[in-house]
Amino acid sequence: MRFQITAATMASLAILVPATAADLYVAPVPSAPLISEDSIYDWTGLRVGLGFGTTMMNNRLSLPIVFGGASFGGIGDRGYVGTLTAGYDHTLANGVVVGASVLGRYGDADTSIASAGSSVEIEADYGFDVVARLGYSITPKTLAYVLGGYSWQHYKLSGTAPAVSQNWGSSGYVVGIGTETAFRDNWTWSSEYRYANYGSEGIPTYRGSIDPVVHSFYSSLNYRPGGGPSGQTMAPVIHDWNGLKVGGSLGLGVALNKVTGVGTVLDKMSNEAFLAEVNVGYDREFGEKWLGGIVLAAGYDGGRSQLVSVGSLVSKTEDFGFDAMLRIGRKINDQTVGYVIGGYSWQKMSTTITGTGSNSTGVSGFTIGTGTEFALSEKLSAFVEYRYSGYQDYNVTPANTIDPSDHSVRVGAKWKLY
Repeated sequence: MRFQITAATMASLAILVPATAADLYVAPVPSAPLISEDSIYDWTGLRVGLGFGTTMMNNRLSLPIVFGGASFGGIGDRGYVGTLTAGYDHTLANGVVVGASVLGRYGDADTSIASAGSSVEIEADYGFDVVARLGYSITPKTLAYVLGGYSWQHYKLSGTAPAVSQNWGSSGYVVGIGTETAFRDNWTWSSEYRYANYGSEGIPTYRGSIDPVVHSFYSSLNYRPGGGPSGQTMAPVIHDWNGLKVGGSLGLGVALNKVTGVGTVLDKMSNEAFLAEVNVGYDREFGEKWLGGIVLAAGYDGGRSQLVSVGSLVSKTEDFGFDAMLRIGRKINDQTVGYVIGGYSWQKMSTTITGTGSNSTGVSGFTIGTGTEFALSEKLSAFVEYRYSGYQDYNVTPANTIDPSDHSVRVGAKWKLY
């Protein structure tokens, strides 16, 4: 059994949401008082932000003259990225917030294939998005929003036998969702998911093509020079975080599967899929700001990865699984909790290699993540959450091994029973 988790993964989770350590929750000093609990934050004005996150590539790739004329339904990997954002928002009379922003990024996402003396590597490094967003204050100090617009990404492809080196910029569209929470008059924290789809790019040397897709999860610390209380008010929600809760969520996941065979390494075969989950959990507050709890979750996703090469089909499907997790959170304010979550994960996986063999098995692993939960009423809360899951590798045949992992983002709601 082998698990893989890097220091960078843990570091990114520590940065993604303001709930991982006490030093991220510095008590406000008298010179910068918090806005009142019932005054809606004034989102109008300029904002600049510095952020960090993770990206997952999922590229359709066709290579007719190498790797036996391989066609990949998805090939990709994860990477880490730094971001810089500048934007402007305006609050309308009905409380709706409209805005626009530019986000620049630099990252290290890459993936590779090596087989029979040939190799290909694909890298996505720098890019930018120009987006508009539409939001609404779901609590006095938390804005939920959707976004969409133009995206540009720089790619590099290199390979051997035959040799190739190709650079290009891909234009496409980006859509996403996010939340932004004020914790000081001029300071906010935002977390968001973005899906970007780019145009097809030809690879003349290989007589092939690539169709890139990128999934990203960013968090950012933002400065708003004109931030503070507005003239609008909202009755603060009285929500006791202690108790038993049931809930559900919908989301999107990217599976990344490192495939190893005789003389072949594919890092990694990938796919994207929608997912659905139900959960039950119990939370308990301790101290004035902290809470701890347990979450049991069961879910289903129909994700399928496939590779066609030399007349053979490699196909891997994920269907149902469950997680048993602990979470620790800190109240950003009375209506908002930021948290980290982690524990045991189990997933059913079915894999087939035509003419060679198949395997249907359950694999154990771990899951870690981060999220934010918002109180909407005395009993109801909503949450947005990112998770990374790594599983033990398993053999499809004695000569073929798959090392699976996945990244997922979900949005859900919980109902407090008591």
